[in-house]
Amino acid sequence: MATILIADDNASEIALMTRVVKDMGHQSLAVTNGQECLEMAEKMKPDLILLDIVMPRLDGFNTCRKLKATESTANIPVIIVTSKNAESDQFWGQRQGASAYLVKPFDPQGLRDAIERFLS
Repeated sequence: MATILIADDNASEIALMTRVVKDMGHQSLAVTNGQECLEMAEKMKPDLILLDIVMPRLDGFNTCRKLKATESTANIPVIIVTSKNAESDQFWGQRQGASAYLVKPFDPQGLRDAIERFLS
């Protein structure tokens, strides 16, 4: 069983991602902003992070960049799950170190496939 950190400021999105994670047999943790994501990742060392872009305090791009620049969290795969669907956003997400980029509304099977790809 893996631990997956979900960082999103929308409660319904957290609930949807949590259901997918739990249905896969994994444990989830949830935070609502980028700063909390950094703190929780450092403390809990999750196996994977699902990260929104548009969040208070610290956006997902900056959060991802900081995660990848920190030795203790640099190797944690980050899947960006966001409503920002422009090609430039996807490019920027990859430049920050994201392992994958999914656009909301996401397909639950697509999220499962992405999670499995980085946990196996």
